[in-house]
Amino acid sequence: MPGDKAPVIVALIPAHNEARRIRASVAALHRQRRVPDRIVVVADNCTDSTADIARLAGAAVLTSENNRHKKAGALNQALERTLPELTDHDFVLVQDADTMLQPSFVSSAVAAMSRKVGAVGGIFYGEKGGGLLGALQRVEFHRYAREITRRRYRADVLTGTATLFRVTTLREVKQARADGRIGGGDSYYSLASLTEDDEMTKAVRTLGYLTVSPPGCGVVTEVMTTVPKLWHQRLRWQRGALENLRDYGWTRVTAPYILRQISMGLSVVFLALYLIFTAWMLTRGRPEFSPFWIAIGLVFVAEKVITARGAGRRAQLLAGTLAVELAYDMFQHAVYVRSLWDMARRREERWIAT
Repeated sequence: MPGDKAPVIVALIPAHNEARRIRASVAALHRQRRVPDRIVVVADNCTDSTADIARLAGAAVLTSENNRHKKAGALNQALERTLPELTDHDFVLVQDADTMLQPSFVSSAVAAMSRKVGAVGGIFYGEKGGGLLGALQRVEFHRYAREITRRRYRADVLTGTATLFRVTTLREVKQARADGRIGGGDSYYSLASLTEDDEMTKAVRTLGYLTVSPPGCGVVTEVMTTVPKLWHQRLRWQRGALENLRDYGWTRVTAPYILRQISMGLSVVFLALYLIFTAWMLTRGRPEFSPFWIAIGLVFVAEKVITARGAGRRAQLLAGTLAVELAYDMFQHAVYVRSLWDMARRREERWIAT
């Protein structure tokens, strides 16, 4: 970094009616080993006491103006007002209002920055609670964290829960949109995407930067406590991911994502065929148990249990039942199929708060 002056770090927390959680999010930033120089809560169309609680917690408050574009619109307004005061070697931390950062997050993210790295995303874990549904999400998140480690901390998504950006990267993204090299409007975050964090990842990587999620960048975020909320959240994520790929097309950056979506589609087909075959066998009378297939099944169970280890013993016991996680997989597959169906019908996705 140029000169001896330490980079300035500004934390932006977009919040819509987050009075219940905003205090904890701001407090977690004050507990950072490297506390941001400014903590700004972006109060977006709030009708509760989010702004007042944020001020009492020690944050500055910026109120969005006539914003109709949800989180992306609020962040664009905040960045338009904030970035002119910053230099290219400064940083902007964007985090959700329902997320608490581990004390090492900011210092670890800054340490991971290099000339090749454009942004550092968090490794997210689910908060406690939520019953069986919460436990399934925590297992899912722990497996994703394990996968990041196996990929040497390469981040496929700059998660909206928390991401540290180079200011110069954000400026380059905006310029690339203005030049038409990438879509999504003419500001920082795309206004055309349901999943602005997924789209931003592709934008940053299209510009040639690496995106990483190193150790120490853990965050704890909200889990969905009801099936309808989880359905709407995952439908938005999946539909947004598919639409982002459609908009970017086949490129060196998007190819792995497209192949992953194809793999997901094949898993939907194979699981459906397996269930149909099993049901057909059961209708033919008492099933025969083969030692070979029992052994294969036990290997599958072992894999589920081992990969759930980070989520605790209860999570491992849950994974060992297999049936519950199979039902959760079927839920995810239903989300995937519904997203494809809605895209094929060109059905507009409605934003539903979760």
